[in-house]
Amino acid sequence: MNTILESLHSRKSVRVFIDREISPKEKQQILTAATQAPTAGNQQMYTILDITDRRLKEILAETCDHQPFIAKAKMVLIFCADYQKWYDAFSFFGCSPRKPAAGEFLLAVQDAAIAAQNAVTAAESLGIGSCYIGDIMEHYEKHRELLNLPPYVFPAIMVVFGYPTQQQADRQKPKRAPLDFIVQENRYHRADETTLKACLNTATGTLSFEEWIQRFCKRKYHSDFSNEMSRSIEEALKNFR
Repeated sequence: MNTILESLHSRKSVRVFIDREISPKEKQQILTAATQAPTAGNQQMYTILDITDRRLKEILAETCDHQPFIAKAKMVLIFCADYQKWYDAFSFFGCSPRKPAAGEFLLAVQDAAIAAQNAVTAAESLGIGSCYIGDIMEHYEKHRELLNLPPYVFPAIMVVFGYPTQQQADRQKPKRAPLDFIVQENRYHRADETTLKACLNTATGTLSFEEWIQRFCKRKYHSDFSNEMSRSIEEALKNFR
């Protein structure tokens, strides 16, 4: 296994960091790697916000589901899906653009996500840990005002970075589902009850599968943050209709 594959296999979310700064050179390498990501039509429909203001980090630690470790991260990047710059360019130079729609929104989110994964992979190669924060999609109105986002810019992904503590470095990566459950040939095959139980049964601990999945559903799918995330995305999409 080469070093890139090893890095992809070993990478896990890191939420506790040592007090070691990420150097300007390392930050530049991570940001440059992000901008080298694949992108639809070479449009790079994203903007990366480098959050350096301590007070802003503290606010985001609260608005993003009350997670104090966000404020302690040595680098915080928000990957915004951004069609504003293209819409403005089309408008400025006589293209008479239509209003961006859901297709542009989704393409921009895809571009942002791919760039974020490049940044995460680059950081891992430098020994720098990272953690995705999906909660940035919540509280759309608040984050839009906080980050000065125009109508066709959406905060799709936040990633926090820092050097991991030894405990975090040694912590076992959560087990992934079997490959044949994730990869299907040519067409989608809906899994039956037995297959779902066998393939999703990776982190139940001492609980039965039924107990675990009921708790998991309540904690994730039926949670307040999940409902708020859906509401925020629906609100943001109003600008793309």
